[in-house]
Amino acid sequence: MPARKKAKSQQSREKPFRRDRKGRALQEIGATIVAGGKGHDVVEEIAELVQRTCKYRWVGVYKIKRNDFVIEAATNKMKPACPRFPVKQGLSAKALEERRTVMIPDVSKEPCFLPNFWSTKSEVIVPIIDDEHDRVLGVINVESAKVNAFDKSDRDFLEGVARIIWRALR
Repeated sequence: MPARKKAKSQQSREKPFRRDRKGRALQEIGATIVAGGKGHDVVEEIAELVQRTCKYRWVGVYKIKRNDFVIEAATNKMKPACPRFPVKQGLSAKALEERRTVMIPDVSKEPCFLPNFWSTKSEVIVPIIDDEHDRVLGVINVESAKVNAFDKSDRDFLEGVARIIWRALR
């Protein structure tokens, strides 16, 4: 098989695998929630599953408590520099206010970026919205040491996680 056809054939096989992996992760998270899973330990398990599924460097789940974002779960035993900060600060404030995902390809160009780690180069923040009460409960924060680390498939996956995980935060 010519090299060009072989490379294209490999790519077409890899993309469905990545979607399947993410789909399986979403199913596992959903099953956990349907089984009644909630609270800190469940949110921590979900954050770890998200991190492993996509090989993200760090995943943090922040819950809103008394007008602050407070870390509920973090992966890789990495302690963020900002475990608690006001809901009016940082890029998380933008995700909260606009009620939409904020993807930052290069955090050095964002004046309101609050660094959790000195090596962070790009970030995606997804609001976690309680559908029953139409309010933001927190955010999923994913950080990378690479510029332009996130794409539409990351956003779609993390938004899927956010649509499920809110039940564990209540």
